[in-house]
Amino acid sequence: MRFVIQRVTEASVTIDHTVHGAIQKGFLVLIGISGDDTTEIADQMMKKLIGLRIFEDENGKTNLALKDVDGQLLLVSQFTLYADCKKGNRPSFLQAGSPELAQSLYEYIIDGCRKQIPVVETGEFGADMKISLCNDGPFTVILDSERL
Repeated sequence: MRFVIQRVTEASVTIDHTVHGAIQKGFLVLIGISGDDTTEIADQMMKKLIGLRIFEDENGKTNLALKDVDGQLLLVSQFTLYADCKKGNRPSFLQAGSPELAQSLYEYIIDGCRKQIPVVETGEFGADMKISLCNDGPFTVILDSERL
């Protein structure tokens, strides 16, 4: 499982010219699911995500987590995080989880995050989405379950 976490001052996802989800200060999280992922892995990733201390404290140190700053989440499924570009110029997506597995785990992650964070917005699984964001910093972190 891979999370690309971008600290944002605002972010939104638009589908068919309509805003589907929008947040203010928090994290935009692009979520990639592999064929080997499980709910146990999702639990580990959510714990790391929620506890990630990448907001500045009063001394300018990245010491505060999402809850400490009343941060919000925008969660977007993105199978292309498992693109394999080793051969040729056209990516292979064979490592990405099946749509059924990926959607199930994506929804599991949404539900788990909503139990901990008051504002959790989402994209729509499988939809053609347009993402807008103001990356704060910029600050982007990649979490990979194989490296936790």
